[in-house]
This record gives sequence, structure tokens and C-alpha cells, in this order.
Amino acid sequence: MRCRDGADVVRASLRGAGGAADVLRAAPRGDAARWRAAVPPEFEFTVKAWQLITHEAKSPTYRRLRTPLSADERAEAGGFRWTPVVARAWETTVGCAEILGASAILLQCPASFRPSGSAVARLREFCFRAHRPAGVRLVWEPRGPWPDELVRELCEELDLTHAADPFLRVSLTPTAYYRLHGITGARHVYTDDELARLDGIVGAGPAYVMFNNLPRAADAERFRRLAHPESGDSGAGRRGAGSPARTSVSGVRGG
Repeated sequence: MRCRDGADVVRASLRGAGGAADVLRAAPRGDAARWRAAVPPEFEFTVKAWQLITHEAKSPTYRRLRTPLSADERAEAGGFRWTPVVARAWETTVGCAEILGASAILLQCPASFRPSGSAVARLREFCFRAHRPAGVRLVWEPRGPWPDELVRELCEELDLTHAADPFLRVSLTPTAYYRLHGITGARHVYTDDELARLDGIVGAGPAYVMFNNLPRAADAERFRRLAHPESGDSGAGRRGAGSPARTSVSGVRGG
């Protein structure tokens, strides 16, 4: 799906009775209420923060914008810099999250956002200045060589949930958030052995497990059956789904 401003909007492929998390890439106010009404009350949504917050304008993903930014706006976009462009993008993201009753907002960083002193300072300022809706966790997915100690420090200081690809590193916060992008690329199909490894990484939870590879729906369903063998089609089981005390499994679309 696409929202009216041209940013990508996606919905999860799986809906367990206990609720699976959705990931959206933007903030379509017109459709959000309809989506919320279309799923059970316990269903959880996660909104992916607009790229104008996280990615600088040189990112190729900006080609997807239907309304191009001006030169001045491009200079203000991304990198967690608290500029008028980033502030407006955050307001838009929060507005969508509030309509959906989202439980989390995902801050997915590009690999170019490295653990430099200036990057850390910008992330801190953003988290201090950005209004956070009550009851909504911020999920932070750093990429590249971010040291574990620094990730733990920032997550504790800024009240962030650490998101990671479990085949690259483990989540470092009490509630784990895993996003699987494909071991060999987006078309990767996870083998049974790899899903068994994932089950061991997740352990007893609490955790969210989000498949973001192209065969996501089938892989997520296979893992759900592995993680919840006695649940049948309900989506709940020995680790459950959709709450901080249990494990939520979902196939999602988007970056």
C-alpha cells in the first residue's frame, strides 16, 4: 500500500489471535483508522519512523517520495538532527501511531549512521526533544559497528528497545526486538536449521520477531509453528504473542 504523500505503508502478513506486530513506514492518517478497525483489539501495530528523521537526503530511498523536498529541506533532513523538517516528520509519525494505537515506533538507522560522537549527540538530542506518546516504546535499530557497551548505555539512558538482526547480533535490552532481513539477501528463505537457531536465540522471551525478507509470510508462519507448537492457528503458545511478556512473530513488508 501507499499513503497519499507517497511514502510506503505496509501491513503484516500474519495475524495471530493474540496479535502480531505490524510495521508501517509512514503515517497515512486517512487510512489508519480503517486499519485499526479491521483488526482485533489486541492486535499490535509498530510504526516505522519516517525516513526524513533517520536517513539523510542522499539516501536512494528518497526517490520514493512523491513530493520532492526543496534544496533547503534536503539539507535539514535525516541523521536525527532536530530541524524543522525532522520535527514535522516526527509529528506525522506520532500522529499515525496515535490513530493506530501503536505499541512501538521503530527508528531504523542506515548503515551510514555510525557511532561517532556527533551521531550519538544527535540521537540524544532527538530523544530528549521528541514527544513520545504515553505507553509507546521507541525501538532503535542501529546498523554497522556499534559497540555493545554503547548500545546498552544509550538504550538505558534514552529508554530505547534495541532491534537487531539475530543472525548478526543479539538484542541487548530486556525486551528483545528482532528484525530478520535475510542472511544472503532479501530473497533468502530461512532453513529449518536456521529457524531452530533463531528459536534458541529468542529463548524464553520476551521478544518480538519480525521477518523482513521477501518470503517473509511463509518463513514467519514456519517459525510461529516452531515457537508455538501447541498453538495450532491461534498464534499463541508457550511464548505467546504480542505482549512484552511473550513473543510476537510476524512477517512484515518494508525496509
